[in-house]
Amino acid sequence: MEKSKVLIVGGTGYVGKRIVKASLAEGHKTYVLHRPEIGLELDIDKLQMLLSFKKQGAVLIEGSFSDHRSLVDAVKQVDVVISAMSGAHLRSHNILMQIKLVDAIKEAGNIKRFLPSEFGMDPGRMGDALEPGRVTFDEKMEVRKAIEEAQIPHTYISANCFGGWFGGNLPQMGRLTPPKDQVFIYGDGNVKVVYVDEDDVGMYTIKTIDDPRTLNKTVYIRPPDNILTQLQLVEIWEKLVGKKLEKIHIPAEEFLASMKGMGYAEQVAVGHFYHIFYEGCLTNFEIGEGQEEASQLYPEVNYTRMDDYLKQYL
Repeated sequence: MEKSKVLIVGGTGYVGKRIVKASLAEGHKTYVLHRPEIGLELDIDKLQMLLSFKKQGAVLIEGSFSDHRSLVDAVKQVDVVISAMSGAHLRSHNILMQIKLVDAIKEAGNIKRFLPSEFGMDPGRMGDALEPGRVTFDEKMEVRKAIEEAQIPHTYISANCFGGWFGGNLPQMGRLTPPKDQVFIYGDGNVKVVYVDEDDVGMYTIKTIDDPRTLNKTVYIRPPDNILTQLQLVEIWEKLVGKKLEKIHIPAEEFLASMKGMGYAEQVAVGHFYHIFYEGCLTNFEIGEGQEEASQLYPEVNYTRMDDYLKQYL
């Protein structure tokens, strides 16, 4: 079967650049959307990343969310659209802008699959999430509603916890590297969490796009060896460094009380951490009808285990 042509929106972002890399590696004709004014923004890193994609065989294509016709024209050139627009409040948050992309896909009428920007917790399971962090899930559900009302073929990717944000820091708020002496443990530290290497997120995502088994379904990236409690993750690090860390356990009430006086983005993060590390929202359910698990679908992907992932911080 001929491989689909893929348009990636948000291709220079944290997840997007991994999806571009995987798409090219898997032999897809890969298009990367960029704003017409990219050369005037003096963002040399972003521009050079786009040029490096071009060197690797990607096609750079102009389009703007303020120009509906440019989006339609871009969409008409491909079979699959993947959005990796940022949903992180600590940086930019553009989830609802995807409604414009949905409108363009609907008008173009040629798209075989659309993957909106999700890549974290499954918003369909977060109806009782805490304020203000629930805005992330509410907006993603709004995008899903638009996709389904437009009857656009789709796949939703739930990638759980990115290693860089949740693994390498064991996972401590306010830092990205492992602590040297003491580590804060959420509750008893025994809630199961799913950690995933970001490059594996890109590869599993691309694997789904031509797969009839994933059409109109949610795909969870839950590599079995990476389903670990926080204490298990800390223990892996302790073995690597040959040293025990002092463990300070934080009760749920104390953790939630820490929100007081925080800025908006930090409050969102605390809420998300609470659902992951206290409630176990990533693992407290079985994958059922209308859902698939990526590592079972694609056993050929040799995903990175967290013991190997953590070695880069030594």
